[in-house]
Amino acid sequence: MTHHAPPVPDPAVSQPLPQPGRPPGTTRPPSAGRLVGIDLARGLAVLGMYAAHVGPEPAIGGPPGFLAELARGRSSALFALLAGFSLILITGRPQPYTGRPGRQAAGRVVVRALILIAAGYALTALDTDVDVILSFYGLLFLFLVPLCRLRARTLALLAAAGALVMPVILYAIRQTLHDGDWGDAVVAADPLARLTGTDGLLELLFTGEYPVLTWMPFMLAGMALARLDPARARVRTRLAWTGGVLTVLGYGGSWLALHFVPDARATIAAATDGDGAACAWWSDTVGHLDDDTPAAWLLVGAPHSQTTFSILGGTGVALLVVAACVTAAARMPRLTRSARPLAAVGTVALSAYVAHILAIHLVGMEEETGPALIALAVFSGVAMLVATLWTRYLRRGPLEYLLHSATRITRHIK
Repeated sequence: MTHHAPPVPDPAVSQPLPQPGRPPGTTRPPSAGRLVGIDLARGLAVLGMYAAHVGPEPAIGGPPGFLAELARGRSSALFALLAGFSLILITGRPQPYTGRPGRQAAGRVVVRALILIAAGYALTALDTDVDVILSFYGLLFLFLVPLCRLRARTLALLAAAGALVMPVILYAIRQTLHDGDWGDAVVAADPLARLTGTDGLLELLFTGEYPVLTWMPFMLAGMALARLDPARARVRTRLAWTGGVLTVLGYGGSWLALHFVPDARATIAAATDGDGAACAWWSDTVGHLDDDTPAAWLLVGAPHSQTTFSILGGTGVALLVVAACVTAAARMPRLTRSARPLAAVGTVALSAYVAHILAIHLVGMEEETGPALIALAVFSGVAMLVATLWTRYLRRGPLEYLLHSATRITRHIK
């Protein structure tokens, strides 16, 4: 069975925010509640990733199976949304950097993106069952750099438009790939494909598990969120209401469409041999979009289905999680202190992500050795323990530090 690896947000969100117009090296103290809340949300996404990769299968049923099903795909959406949040932090928040600082910030994004693309292909070469997202993630960063100066309303509108339009475009492109041979010609002419032994840009854009076309709306939504101030109670309330509405529109809309559009459920069942068709409105067990999938697939709401309903539902859940975490950080300091190990994992999310893939490669977890619940407990416990100890003495995780060091070259940009 193929497992899905959620996107890994950038560590910049946990750092103080440089302010435009201030001398280099000076910062305005960030809202502690906001930053801790974001780290809590990222920590939850990391544990959701662990549950999807080494935890129990949803088919076991009961509370463990239900929780495992909740983690699949929705943690990916949360990571992608937080990646958009981080992109705005890198390029200036609440106001985007301009002039030389703006060019240097854009340069940092480009350097990070190229490193993430290379790291993604390196991890993919380990040949685990995890669908590594880092390369897709890096390409998204490159595509979204020109949009970093837009306002929250504009970014939100672009995210909504992308959620409505991009799945249809992706579906049409995949159908032409199935009916013609132009894809082979593109791959043959793509130097990235020859270098990595993959389908290169064609895979990153259209045919992979995280195609840029349909994952861009998640990051745009996170960019819009970063333009707001989640530390304000009114903003948190709006986030919760928006998340709830999007969740209902996504999963509820898919349920209604599959039940009331003639022959929709029967068509999905036939295309998937009945596998998970009954819960295609929310469950990842239904399968994934293929080149010859019927048009009724666009009514599915399951995570990773690359449909409008799945994007709406995934974004809604992600916003609800962020709103809950930021609210907890702002209003429940005792709970926040007790959840410090979880927030620590969120602070070093990139390192935690890469380490878990390396561990899977070394111990063979992709072959499901050992009881799944024990494996999940070990992965989660070790991650929280190591992250807590590490962040007690050091500001960044090991890979976060290397990524930060690599971007120092952008200081020479004039």
